[in-house]
Amino acid sequence: MRSFDPESRTADHLLQILRLCVRPVNPLKAPVSQAGNSHVQWAQPTSERAVFMHTHTVSSRWHHGLSVLALSLLAGAVHAEAPRQNALSFSASATEEVTQDLLVVTLQATREGNQASEVQTALKQVMESALTEARKAAQGQAGIEVRTGSFSVQPRYTNAGRISGWQGTAQLMLEGTDTTRISQTAGKLTQLNVVNMQYGLSRALRERHEAALTSEAIQRFRSRAGAMAQAFGFKGYTLGEVSVSSTEPGFEPRPYMMAARAKTMEAADAALPVEPGKGRLSVSVNGQVYLTP
Repeated sequence: MRSFDPESRTADHLLQILRLCVRPVNPLKAPVSQAGNSHVQWAQPTSERAVFMHTHTVSSRWHHGLSVLALSLLAGAVHAEAPRQNALSFSASATEEVTQDLLVVTLQATREGNQASEVQTALKQVMESALTEARKAAQGQAGIEVRTGSFSVQPRYTNAGRISGWQGTAQLMLEGTDTTRISQTAGKLTQLNVVNMQYGLSRALRERHEAALTSEAIQRFRSRAGAMAQAFGFKGYTLGEVSVSSTEPGFEPRPYMMAARAKTMEAADAALPVEPGKGRLSVSVNGQVYLTP
């Protein structure tokens, strides 16, 4: 059985391509046309020396073409695989603590009953009343948004695994940068209970601070690159591949006790007590430079 040699097959293909590129003419069969005669005659070589010289010339051209092609392929491979010299990788960052300006308050209603439809109807009524009051407070205000959250009705089971009744919950969410109005609105919705309250950064505030931090981080990267180039005995550097990324704190929940809400709600229009925290914004520049002599 004949074995298959990939390298030999590749070499054969290369030789075939070169033969097509350099097509020698047989001097013994070189066509010569005579003037005024459409018949083509085959010229005979004048001497054995002419035949030898023609064959030698074609062979030299063929070997020359092969050498040029091989050198070109070798030079291209060396150029593609040659690594850049004096490469240096490092990072720089800029960080700032920013007071969080976005407040999200989640309020929830809970109802129980013997029938699922009964619980659903009760939740619908309380949510319609709360939405009407919340939308009235948010009407025409850009710093507060009112939206509904989750809505679910689940069965209750006895120890024997039988359904003993139904329980449902519905949520209303207040979100925005007008923390004063949000806390006041949440305080008015006495038919709902506060189950979650958290602070975060609004997009406008985050983008404003990120722009300044990005400029600072890039300047630190460039300064550090120049300092390290001098420390290594080089005059300067050129930039390689560089990436810029940012990190921001997520929403931070604030503990809120139901007992505290009960005391606060003694006054019908008492505002929900809130206090914003601070989030840490960070921008990092990671990259590579090439030191130049």
